[in-house]
Amino acid sequence: MVALCCQFHSINYFNSQNVKSRSKNFIFCSVQPTQSNIKVVINGAAKEIGREAILAVTKARGMEVAGAVDTYHVGEDIGQVCGLEEPLEIPIINDLTMVLGSISQSKATGVVVDFTDPSTVYDNVKQATAFGMKSVVYVPRIKSDTVAALSAFCEKASMGVLVAPTLSIGSILLQQAAISASFHYGNVEIVESKDDASDLPSANANQIANNLSNLGQIYNRQDSSTDVLARGQVLGDGIRVHSLILPGLPSSTTVHFSGPGEVYSIKHDITDVQCLMPGLLLAIRKVVRLKNLVYGLEKFL
Repeated sequence: MVALCCQFHSINYFNSQNVKSRSKNFIFCSVQPTQSNIKVVINGAAKEIGREAILAVTKARGMEVAGAVDTYHVGEDIGQVCGLEEPLEIPIINDLTMVLGSISQSKATGVVVDFTDPSTVYDNVKQATAFGMKSVVYVPRIKSDTVAALSAFCEKASMGVLVAPTLSIGSILLQQAAISASFHYGNVEIVESKDDASDLPSANANQIANNLSNLGQIYNRQDSSTDVLARGQVLGDGIRVHSLILPGLPSSTTVHFSGPGEVYSIKHDITDVQCLMPGLLLAIRKVVRLKNLVYGLEKFL
């Protein structure tokens, strides 16, 4: 695909005999290639987050939906499933390989966004890599050994993959603020709330605890209630996590720090899955330049 670029220039020519200037206008045209959109495949497109991702990519500049994969609503137009007024003319299919094959033939830059399941992530990334496509993985409860195996695979294949424990910009900012605060406070506890009891402690709480535990200090040294179950679960280097589960609660994370005479609290609430979309679009734009695995969207903030 090419674009015609035209510029208007006014050039003065001087006549040496009458020393008068004459101005002539010229239009110079050049043919320049235009950058094609990133072709995005959403794997897990029928899920709530998958449908929001379809809408976000459709509206974003520089990218377009090229495929929708799921085991639900197979054969239906993904645009209609997402509630768009006009169909996208992209049917949901349950064969990732078929979608990847059609995109690879176009020689376009492609990214697979994986919202599926920890048990299928490794094979999905291998398939995407085989067709020359990068991957963004947002799969809760993905295990560390899976990430390690993916990292080794990507290193050999020189293929970029971004594994994101969270796509929420606010969540990442909370984690960064918690790291900064940990250098000044010796006591820290995490309180999270959710409306369901799955995945506890949450991936977000685990990530915060891991980040703080890599800084070389032990927290809550004066805690005398170590074995009391009501005091929550201990993660990492003495960091306690309390999970509050009640239907109707927003997804919320609060990190409490305390020192002599003061308490410092950082809180982040998620009220809608739409909050993940700015992070997702950032991840898609960044992963196309990677040649290895990167863990954590915070590396690009």
